[in-house]
Amino acid sequence: MASELSASAQRVQEALADRGLPGRVVELSQTTRTAVEAARAIGCDVAQIVKSLVFCGAWSGQAYLVLVRGVDRVDESRLAEVVGEQVTRASPEVVRARTGYAIGGVPPVGHREPLPILIDAALLEMPELWAAAGTPHAVFRLLPGELARITGGRVVEVGVVQRPS
Repeated sequence: MASELSASAQRVQEALADRGLPGRVVELSQTTRTAVEAARAIGCDVAQIVKSLVFCGAWSGQAYLVLVRGVDRVDESRLAEVVGEQVTRASPEVVRARTGYAIGGVPPVGHREPLPILIDAALLEMPELWAAAGTPHAVFRLLPGELARITGGRVVEVGVVQRPS
């Protein structure tokens, strides 16, 4: 772990402190870019990783941040029902422009612009969670109730277990 945080991780740390969760971000030497890599680096179950995925509304262009367990993918048809329009995965450029972070480091808080946040209900069944903190090496630990509180996210059912490839 580094003693000083990178600029992106520090922004997440400040966003967490503003929401009552100070001192949570850690930067690891191992990559945490994917859910599997994060779980390996942390030593937790892949399901405990908060996967932050950005989708865009096909008509409105609205970006939506969807939080699911690391073992899940988003059912885009169900997500479209929830948000009221068809959705597509956001490009890496759109993710960075809307959140201020690159894919692999998108946290659930501290975004460049406010985004509607949708939390898959299965995340809230986990005993503890680990989320990205601004870089592909930074994470923070939190409880499911804290995730719902700090994001103000709407709890929905949009996650489905990924089949192994």
